[in-house]
Amino acid sequence: MRKNIHPEYRPVVFRDASADHSFLTNSTRTSEKMVTWEDGREYPVIDVEVSSASHPFYTGKATVLDTAGRVEKFRRRYAQNVVTARSATA
Repeated sequence: MRKNIHPEYRPVVFRDASADHSFLTNSTRTSEKMVTWEDGREYPVIDVEVSSASHPFYTGKATVLDTAGRVEKFRRRYAQNVVTARSATA
């Protein structure tokens, strides 16, 4: 493996400002901003728009699509336009 070609892999704090949630993980991302973490050390901080604390899928606020209701709505709307099959005559 060649040396000095990979970015530095170090601890970084990712902060979701919309949910007031932060987590410490390892990353190659860099940032000029620093924040003091719970352990008293300073780490670079990266602000993100969406995390598991604010995403609707993970918070349980996601809407479930009712496909059965959509089919029934389609059938009611186009019920008068249904063409009946003719019996085959030989």
